[in-house]
Amino acid sequence: MKRISSLLIGLLMACVAFSQQSEALIQAFSQSYAKETVGQYEEAINSLRPFLHSRSYETNLRFGWLYYLKEDYTQSAKHYSRAMKIMPLAIEAKLGYVLPESAMGNWNKVTNTYKDILQIDPKNSLVNYRIGLIYYNQGDFNKAYHHLELVINLYPFDYDTVILFAWINLKMGKISQGKALFHRALMIYPGSESAREGLNLLH
Repeated sequence: MKRISSLLIGLLMACVAFSQQSEALIQAFSQSYAKETVGQYEEAINSLRPFLHSRSYETNLRFGWLYYLKEDYTQSAKHYSRAMKIMPLAIEAKLGYVLPESAMGNWNKVTNTYKDILQIDPKNSLVNYRIGLIYYNQGDFNKAYHHLELVINLYPFDYDTVILFAWINLKMGKISQGKALFHRALMIYPGSESAREGLNLLH
C-alpha cells in the first residue's frame, strides 16, 4: 500500500508541475502577442525564449513569424525549418517558411516547398495559385496553366484567379478563352485596368 501511495503522490506532483509549466507557457504566448501588437518584436521573442527548444513546434513556429516581422529572414527561415522537421505534414509551417525565403529571393526553395505542400494537399487553392504565379512570372505558361486551371475550377468567380488565368491564356495564344476571362474579370471588378489592358491587346 505504501508503494502504491508513493506512486500516486509522485504522479499527482508530476501533473501539478506539468499544469504549472503549461500555464506559464500560455502566459508567455499571451505576453508575446501583446508585444507583437505594438510592434515590439524583439520583446515578443524574448517573452517566449525560455520555452524555446528544438522539439517545440509551437515556439519554433512563433519564432519564425516574429523574426519574419523583424525582417531577420535567415533566423525566420531557420525556425520555420525546425517546425517543418518536427511536424512534416503541417502545411502552416511550410506556408510560413516560404515567407522569408520569398523575401530573400530564394525562389527554388519556395517552389520546392509549394510542391511539398501539393504532395500533401493536391487541391490546395492558395498554393496552386501561388506556384502558378511563379511559373507565369518565369514565362513557363504551360505549368502556370496547369495550376491555375485547377484553381479556377474551384473558384470560377475569384478576381485574382480569373485575371491571372486570362493573362496565361493570352500568353499561350488562346485568344477566345483569354477574351472571355478578361470579360469575366470585369464582371467581378469593373474597374480592372489589367482586364482592360488585356482586351486592348486582343483588338
